Amino acid sequence: MPELPEVETIRRGLTPLIVKKKIVQVEVDPTTKKAFQGDEGNVVDASVSEVRRRGKALLIDLDNGYTMMIHLRMTGQLIWRGANEEDNFAAGHPSKNFTDALPNKQTRVNFVFEEGVLYFNDQRKFGFVKVLPTGEVEQEKFIAELAKEPWEMDVKELFSKCQKHGKSPIKAVLLDQKVIAGLGNIYADESLFYASLHPAMRAGELSEEQVGLILEGARSVMMASIDSGGSTMATYVKPDGTTGSYLENFAQVFRREGRPCLRCGETILKTRVAGRGTHYCPKCQKAPEYFKDA
Repeated sequence: MPELPEVETIRRGLTPLIVKKKIVQVEVDPTTKKAFQGDEGNVVDASVSEVRRRGKALLIDLDNGYTMMIHLRMTGQLIWRGANEEDNFAAGHPSKNFTDALPNKQTRVNFVFEEGVLYFNDQRKFGFVKVLPTGEVEQEKFIAELAKEPWEMDVKELFSKCQKHGKSPIKAVLLDQKVIAGLGNIYADESLFYASLHPAMRAGELSEEQVGLILEGARSVMMASIDSGGSTMATYVKPDGTTGSYLENFAQVFRREGRPCLRCGETILKTRVAGRGTHYCPKCQKAPEYFKDA
């Protein structure tokens, strides 16, 4: 699943290609009922007015009062084929679909514009496009349950939430989208390293100052990732089809197990916290006494 910076990268890449352009036809794969949810009539003959993001969901607002909410899930792709080859766009799960003829067997929905086609591909069929009135987007369960994103939240609010989840490992708290939105596995690890806090520490044991460092770290590492085009994972690439450079250029601990810490030289370790693979420096992020390595 893409993390927030990857979706933001997609939003920025897609915006100049489809805003102010009219959708003239919607073609839905009849074998994938969940891929397109809503009335096609609320999309046809409408023009795109804005491309937004809420958490990890992409929101395409139309000028007729409706919005297409898109979630790529694990293997979704958005591929734009414009009138000119230089306008082509590819984002999501990397595969030969980025350059092959479209549509193909993985294509779930085609949005035919006056000046190009936007293909929604999804190999594993977990992603979806949902059409709903723009005024109801914030009430949609998927959106309504999201907390504020790191740059919207202040330290006191996050500290209060940590206290409410006092017995939970801080990493588990950071991964809870109802506590703070947008932090996935990569950025939780990186934020905790920034704050020099072990991922297994109980959230209720943290001081307000320590929580402030986590929030500062989250903002810093996520913006660095957005600026570099998103993390280079096995399944996500930048809008032009090339991979982002975050993990190579900015990641301090994530996927660096067995390598020296860039801060102190100690070997980065990998364990499991909150059921997720977790990377940390045993010297910079001292483990609490109750931590038992997985």
